[in-house]
Amino acid sequence: MTHDSEKYAEKAVGWRVLIYIVFGHVLAGFIWLLFYLGSHAK
Repeated sequence: MTHDSEKYAEKAVGWRVLIYIVFGHVLAGFIWLLFYLGSHAK
């Protein structure tokens, strides 16, 4: 039973890392977009 729980914990950590990476890239892209639009504003 501990083997199943360890497997589940590894999957959970993997999904959490993936979500953090995606969220970090989306946030960085949004900040880049703000700077881009701000530098091209009249």
